[in-house]
Amino acid sequence: MRGSSCRMNIAAVLNGLLVSVLAAVLWKYAKLQEHTYSVEEELLLTQQSQELSQVRIDYHAALQSLQEEGTRMVCTGKMHTDRICRFDYLCYSTEAEEFVFFHSNSSVMLPNLGSRRFQPALLDLSSVEDHNTQYFNFLELPAAALKFMPKPVFVPDVTLILNRFNPDNLMHIFHDDLLPIYYTMLLYPDLDQDARLVFMEGWNEGLHFDLYRLMSNKQPLLKEQLKNFGKLLCFTKSYVGLSKMTTWYQYGFVQPQGAKANILVSGMEIRQFTRFLMEKLNVSMEESSSGEEYIVVFSRTINRLILNEAELILALAQEFQMKTVTVSLDDHSFADIVQIISRASMLVSMHGAQLVTSVFLPRGALVVELFPYAVNPDHYTPYKTLASLPGIDLQYVAWQNTNEENSMAFPDRPWDQGGIAHLEKAEQEHIMKSKEVPQHLCCRNPEWLFRIYQDTKVDIPSLIDAIRQTVKTKPNLKKAKPGIIVHPGKVRDPKCQASVQGTSEARLTVSWQIPWNLKYLKVREVKYEVWIQEQGENTYMPYILPHQNYTFSENIKPFTTYLVWIRCFFNKTLLGPFADVLVCRT
Repeated sequence: MRGSSCRMNIAAVLNGLLVSVLAAVLWKYAKLQEHTYSVEEELLLTQQSQELSQVRIDYHAALQSLQEEGTRMVCTGKMHTDRICRFDYLCYSTEAEEFVFFHSNSSVMLPNLGSRRFQPALLDLSSVEDHNTQYFNFLELPAAALKFMPKPVFVPDVTLILNRFNPDNLMHIFHDDLLPIYYTMLLYPDLDQDARLVFMEGWNEGLHFDLYRLMSNKQPLLKEQLKNFGKLLCFTKSYVGLSKMTTWYQYGFVQPQGAKANILVSGMEIRQFTRFLMEKLNVSMEESSSGEEYIVVFSRTINRLILNEAELILALAQEFQMKTVTVSLDDHSFADIVQIISRASMLVSMHGAQLVTSVFLPRGALVVELFPYAVNPDHYTPYKTLASLPGIDLQYVAWQNTNEENSMAFPDRPWDQGGIAHLEKAEQEHIMKSKEVPQHLCCRNPEWLFRIYQDTKVDIPSLIDAIRQTVKTKPNLKKAKPGIIVHPGKVRDPKCQASVQGTSEARLTVSWQIPWNLKYLKVREVKYEVWIQEQGENTYMPYILPHQNYTFSENIKPFTTYLVWIRCFFNKTLLGPFADVLVCRT
């Protein structure tokens, strides 16, 4: 019995050992398989990152950095309307359609606004200021939450994240998107030609997506495409927002449309951008070998037509003794349009987004903008404002149809093409009888839409007369040279000397030296502005002087302290800074 019991105990021990060994092997296998799955997942996520970019990424290192250091943000600008932010590891949930800021002990958030970040937003995603459809913000999570979320796919490119405002409209494309993108990229050295543009407004590619492709060597990403790469995307380095410095026009969301109150761009910057774009389009910037001057009529083919376009073309050619050609977005590639316009002496077109192509006109050329009946040219001035920017060197003429019989309206079209059939009869009659569209806000004013989508028979004699008031013979491109705008510096070594004659008369002699940069400049006219203010008073006496030494006696009192400011200005308008205030006692 003992032998049998002993054998059973040995068998039990062996069975136990076998089970333990088997369990250990199975556990090791499970761990190995889990590690294999983890490696495979990491390889897959790395591969997905590689699909987004040719830039190599160490997935494990990127994930560890996100988990340990979280998201980091540093912004420029004091308000949401002038703010651009740089992020490390800003993430985006394609399921929630929200950006995510992951907090860790190493996270940085400057400015740290707290709940003020929602009043109304951290920043504007587009260059259109303070538009409530263009706001950017993010959700916040602790980095520890990453354990319970889909594994992130990393975007290793430096990215510029923004909203396009209206990618089907050329004016919006150039004014709101391309120009701001170009100069935002110049602001930050790592936003070079290998950076990636990410468009978050939700539009499809649009009619002119090839123009956006010119801004970077890499294919731009649309919001809808982000879903193809994973549920959680993390941008290793990104900039969010656009510079507004290059915009010159506001579209009437708060007040009737018009030139911006504080325009910061000149024609010099716009022409630098057009040179960049022409190089990208492979458009030659050399003058035509034939040297032939010509007029371009930009033809619209769907709406806002010129009903007597053939007659107009012939009349322009005869009047100015110049070849006249037409271009249209339907019949020409954009590169061909740019090539033709870049050598034209005159561009004639109905009001519309296509007129933004006037940025490609050579210096000295003339822009002629035609307006339908009842549309006041003074109320719609994006291209007039463009043509008047310093350094753009363009001439501008506006012509308005003032004869209702030369107009063809379309009341039965859809509302967004000028139709008014959906309105009450009384309102339809009011619009039909109106002689001028009153100023209005954007964007659905039915009277504005009804009038702007009219076709027009151009009264050719009145148009020629309007052009002749600006151009006596014909536009002369050869005389137009780039105008470099240079402002004077401070006047140097300002001094004052007082003398008193008796108890009621005094004189104040003020002198100064010319600004340092003036000796290197050829300036047509140099003058000086002097302000004299009695200390303690709110008013001052201004003087415009041609020379650098002057004695003042009028209104100068003895035994009185005066404050004196002096500055130089060139050619009537180019003002320099005031020199440090002089304190002079008589």
